[in-house]
This record gives sequence, C-alpha cells and structure tokens, in this order.
Amino acid sequence: MIKIKTTIKPFLTVSDAVIAVDFYTNAFGAVESKRFSLPDNKISSVITIEDAEFYLSDEEPCDGTASAGQISNAPIRIILETSNADELFENALKLGAEEICPLTTEEDWKIGKLKDPFGHIWEIGHPI
Repeated sequence: MIKIKTTIKPFLTVSDAVIAVDFYTNAFGAVESKRFSLPDNKISSVITIEDAEFYLSDEEPCDGTASAGQISNAPIRIILETSNADELFENALKLGAEEICPLTTEEDWKIGKLKDPFGHIWEIGHPI
C-alpha cells in the first residue's frame, strides 16, 4: 500500500487565467508545471511557488465557479510562507496587487497582506 501525504492545495478561480499565470510567475517567481486547455480559449494550470503547489483556472459559470473579483469579499486568504517575503511582496505591488497591510514584524512573524489583481488575498511572510 502506497502512503500518500495529506496536503491541502488552493484552487484559485480567475477571470483570465493566462494573465494570472503571467502575474504569479513575475510577482512570486511561480512556475507553471502543467497547463490544460479548456473550451473558449480558457485554461487550467498547476502552479508552484518554491515548493508550494496550487491550482488556477478560468471561471466556468456552467460549473458554478466565479472569480474572487466577482465576490465582494473573498472568503479565503492564502498564506505564502517564504524567506523571500520582501522581494515577492514588492514584485506583486509593482505588478498591480493592492497593499492591504504593509510588511511588518508582529511578535514572531514578518508578514504583509495584499490583494492580487484577481481579488485573492495573500498574506506573505515568515516566522522570525
């Protein structure tokens, strides 16, 4: 019997996945490891930032999926724990993310919060 490691991976829905892949690649140094073509020039991708993997896809209203930008308050936050917090935070801001809280030190964490151009909330930082 194969032992499978339990993981949780976010699946982000966006209004334009091709542009989103470009943003995450340039802002966070992400690598797109897989891309699947969907009807109407839409895509679904597997993205990795350092060793953290997540999924990304265009909206598919027929399946009931809408992007965070279509929801007034996204119901989930993504925690990106990385030693490159300063660089990734600044890159994201330069590429169109909106700062919610600047990078700061809180007790035993360095953390900042931003909203990416697709409506997803990211907390980027690391323990001190």
